[in-house]
Amino acid sequence: MTQQVVERAGETPARKKPKAVLSDRARAERSLGWKLAGPAFIVMLFVTLWPIVYSIYLSLFNYRLTDPAGKKFVWIQNYITAFTDPLFWQTMVTTFVIVGFTLVFELVIGFALALVMHKIVIPRKTLRTIVLIPYSIITVVSAFSWRYAAEVDTGFFNYWLHFISAGGFPLDFNWFGGRWTSLLIICLSEIWKTTPFMSLLLLAGLAQVDSSMEEAAQVDGATWFQRLYKVILPNMKAALMVAVLFRTLDAIRIYDNPYVMTGGANETMSLSMLVSNETITRVEIGMGSALSVILFVIVLIVAAIFVRGFKVDLTGGNK
Repeated sequence: MTQQVVERAGETPARKKPKAVLSDRARAERSLGWKLAGPAFIVMLFVTLWPIVYSIYLSLFNYRLTDPAGKKFVWIQNYITAFTDPLFWQTMVTTFVIVGFTLVFELVIGFALALVMHKIVIPRKTLRTIVLIPYSIITVVSAFSWRYAAEVDTGFFNYWLHFISAGGFPLDFNWFGGRWTSLLIICLSEIWKTTPFMSLLLLAGLAQVDSSMEEAAQVDGATWFQRLYKVILPNMKAALMVAVLFRTLDAIRIYDNPYVMTGGANETMSLSMLVSNETITRVEIGMGSALSVILFVIVLIVAAIFVRGFKVDLTGGNK
């Protein structure tokens, strides 16, 4: 009856898509994959899941390591204390300022380096090795180097800027005397060190772009910017998502640079530094665990937003 009504209206009923049926070979390959990767997956799941569960458990207690007998169940009071503390929101703002500033510049500079390495004629392996030098330096060593470079007495930043400005820039300028100048040096050190990683990820994405499509667009009269937005970027969306996601999640957990350069002074403390101070310095295990859980949830939310926003299926290309 319903089908006749639909046909009279001039419409065709929606057909259900047939379910995908796996072949025997596909089933065998999937079974072999689980047998090979299953044990390692179970071990890694236990190694990563147990600390998370235990941290959630500890976050529900008022627990100070120096007073184990005073451990008291407080339910979600630690989370309420964290969200009502101005220091928590200050570290959140500082962390995301660093994330936003560094991510934009790393993406732009990294993509430019990737384009150069993709098109250059000289030996690419040599160039890639040279580009990777900053990334190979330990973060603490890099942070100390940038700290000394920006110091009033030992640094050369002021001398260079004084020379370039023909004496207009003061030699005694204190980069670590204010919040925003301190954050600028922290961000510059982060950009200098991690841009090579971004460029190599984007270079892998450029290698996936079919050169014939770009040549066809050029023959049709498309400008370089039109080829970039219509051909190159859409075909390397998966690499872009991986690069942006990895760097964002890594920047959210930034600790070394602020700790070495300022120690959290001038409102430059990151969220990871706050977790460290509560857990290690003040040995407030309950509050530190609550902050760790909050940081973990933030990382999950950001990852979900990026994966959903880019709309990329890493197993089968773009959706």
